[in-house]
Amino acid sequence: MDTNEILITGYAKLPQGITAKELYSVIAVGLIIERNSGVIIDSDCSLATELAKGFVKKILVGTNVNDIETIEKKFKKHYYGSARKAIISAVKTCAEKYKQICESGEDYNED
Repeated sequence: MDTNEILITGYAKLPQGITAKELYSVIAVGLIIERNSGVIIDSDCSLATELAKGFVKKILVGTNVNDIETIEKKFKKHYYGSARKAIISAVKTCAEKYKQICESGEDYNED
């Protein structure tokens, strides 16, 4: 494992009437981020279909978690699924957690 990688998760409530809501009450978004730069290396989410999960991943990977405005614009331009607001909210939670980690200088070297 690269010691510069961290995993951050964020959650948000899903809207009524979509398949993912029937499976889960919230959407989970997980991001693997380069600690030093904020670049998103990988992502996953708890949407119901692999197609939607893959599309969210395409939007997120390579972007910077510190640039939430650009991420939000990409979702508004390309993602027309019902969970868009919830996904953006969960990513914003991840961005806040990343900011807190950087500000606190947290380092969990338990090896």
